[in-house]
Amino acid sequence: MSRPSTYLQSALRTSLRATQAHIPKQQWSAQLQCRTFSLLQCRHHEAQIRQQKQAIRQRIRNFELLRRKFSYTAARQHGHLDPPKPGEELHVTFIDKDGEEHTFVVAEGDNLLDIAQANDLEMEGACGGSCACSTCHVIVQDEGMFDKLSEPDDDENDMLDLAFGLTETSRLGCQVKMSKDIDGLVVKLPSMTRNMQASDFGGQNPKHH
Repeated sequence: MSRPSTYLQSALRTSLRATQAHIPKQQWSAQLQCRTFSLLQCRHHEAQIRQQKQAIRQRIRNFELLRRKFSYTAARQHGHLDPPKPGEELHVTFIDKDGEEHTFVVAEGDNLLDIAQANDLEMEGACGGSCACSTCHVIVQDEGMFDKLSEPDDDENDMLDLAFGLTETSRLGCQVKMSKDIDGLVVKLPSMTRNMQASDFGGQNPKHH
């Protein structure tokens, strides 16, 4: 590697001397400064490109980790729910977009997203129940029952702001857990939902159920 490098340096010096002999000193100095500036610009541009590539790779890794987390959570939560113990049965009714009612017997602590998915209702839950989207949006039908629910935290309120068809009694299904206080709860599924993750890539189109 040293021989080619030495050869190139020698050739460059010879070329510079030959060029310098035919060009006035002032003009030669200006050209040299121009070439030096161009070289510095090129190196700066290459450094910027490397930084951008590293940033893109990091974003891809983060997105892949997030996708795997959501996929795992959704797979873990979507499925069988343990039946309630005798004498501890609770009831919840979902009203779908067609107005059809679906009543289920559930256990204390089950959340509405798990219940809906376990019974094949059209509730997406794109984030897997991690309170990172608004696709499990439900509308509580009775204001008195709504007042019995625990107060939504800041994360849920932020996601509800993105929900399609938000109402005064809207909640996220993943954050509503069944208890004796809300036995007989009735919720309605909105006709459309808005997927927060899709909006991150430039789309905020509502999704029809």
